[in-house]
This record gives sequence, C-alpha cells and structure tokens, in this order.
Amino acid sequence: MHQHQLRQGALFLLMGEALLAVMGGMIKYLSDTLSTEQIVFFRNAAGLVVLAPLVLQQGRKLLYTQVWHWHLMRGLVGVSAMYCYFWALGHMPLTEAFLVKLSSPFFMPLIGLLWLGERAGRYSLLAVAVGFAGVACILRPDDSTFTFIALIALLGAFLAALAKVTIRRMSATESSQTIVFYFGLIAAIVSAPGAAMNWQPVPNHMWGWILLLGLVATVGQLLLTRAYRIAPTGKVGVYAYSAVLYGAVMGWYFWDELPLWTTWLGATLIVSAGLLNLYQPKSKHRGSIQ
Repeated sequence: MHQHQLRQGALFLLMGEALLAVMGGMIKYLSDTLSTEQIVFFRNAAGLVVLAPLVLQQGRKLLYTQVWHWHLMRGLVGVSAMYCYFWALGHMPLTEAFLVKLSSPFFMPLIGLLWLGERAGRYSLLAVAVGFAGVACILRPDDSTFTFIALIALLGAFLAALAKVTIRRMSATESSQTIVFYFGLIAAIVSAPGAAMNWQPVPNHMWGWILLLGLVATVGQLLLTRAYRIAPTGKVGVYAYSAVLYGAVMGWYFWDELPLWTTWLGATLIVSAGLLNLYQPKSKHRGSIQ
C-alpha cells in the first residue's frame, strides 16, 4: 500500500464525512418545514437527478445486474434506516444523532455471524461491548430524556448495519455506482407514497436546498466508496469519526447545542471502540466484519 494511496483514501474519507455531516445539518433545517417522508423522498429523487449524467455516460453497463433481489433488500432496508435517521436528526441534538449513527458498525459482527456465518474476533466483540456502553452514555436510559426518539435512532443504526452487510453480499459483482443508483431508484419509489400522504407545502426557496441535499448526499456517498476502494478500512477508517467534530461544531453554531458531559464520554467510548474494531493482530487473520 503506497503512502500516496493512503493519503488519498484519508482525504476522500474526510471529504465524504464532511459532506454527509452537512447533509445531516440540512436535514435538520428542512425538518422544521417538511415532513420526514418528504425529505426522504426528495433526498433520493434529487440524488437520481445528480446521477443522471453518469447513467447517460455508462448506459447499460451501469444498469446491468443479476442480483435484483439483493438490490431490493438493500433498498428497502436502507430507506427504512433513512427514515429513522432523518427523523432522529429533526428531534435530537446533531452531535448525539451523529454518534448514534456511528454505532452502526457495532451491529455488523452480530449480523455477520447470524447471517453470513462470519466469526467475529475477540477485538471486534470487545469493541461491540465498549461501543454500546458509549451509546448508553449518550442516550442515558436511566434519564427521562431516554424516549421513543432514542429507540428510533438506535433502530436506524441497526438497519444501516444490515444494509451494509447486504452490500457485502453483492460487492463482488456490482460496482459502487450501480449500487448507489439502484438504491436511489428503489428508495425514491418506495418513499413516494409516504411523501404524498404526508405532503407539506414547499416554500419556493427550499427547492434549491432540496437539490443541494441530493448533490451533497450523492457525492458524499461516492467519496466514501472511493476511499474504501483505494485504501483498507484498517488504515483510514479512523477518519470516519471526524463526523463527531463536524456535528458538534454545526450543532453549536447553528442551533446553540452544547453537548453534555455524558455525550462526550459516550463519544470517547464509541471512538475507542471504533479504533479497537479496526485493530487486527498481524499474527491472526480472523473473519471479523469491519
């Protein structure tokens, strides 16, 4: 692995996480006016508009697939995770919503074991325990603030993990562009009825924000995919936790949100668990999901 590739991977990951953090802030802003169902639909429909030039350029090469069932499952699970995450963004402090989303990888060893038969190493299992301790600090289950909102956010993290494991099932034959396109197509179709039933009038000035939302989200997804294609997760995955910093800064600047000490403790545990999950001893090569 050349240093140039590592630097490129780290840069793409930082840029991708920054764009997805901006997307989170935009969703929180739009949630004051639009329904969650509308935002989910607009995000996916606008993403398809952004991908249109790529579809026109690659044509049948991009659209061809032999694993429709996996695309359908990834789309249904992914859009369900999106509903949970977008709704949580509108009802939780930005930093806390980002942190709960970062708990998603801790579900992956459990899903991989039950579904794919992949045995998790002891470092991954320890990371799961530490990571969920961090989530507990953030959501404070012994406090009155632990509500339905927290459970929805956690459900979204689980569904996002399931969607990522589904991607693993088709990554051998499907390109990242094909996966992103079919997810956007299926998610837009599935979310359209909900948006129609929960339609809120859209102010004229918000249409620009909606198109920008699709652009930011799609480019962010493609950057993250590119990062993990040119550099191993174990080398650059740590940069994914830059989302915590982005969330804290945006939450403080735009919404006057100051994280509690329990949030910072939870953040420390989650980041530590993430680093532990990325660590693999050179002497052992076990099948753990990163």
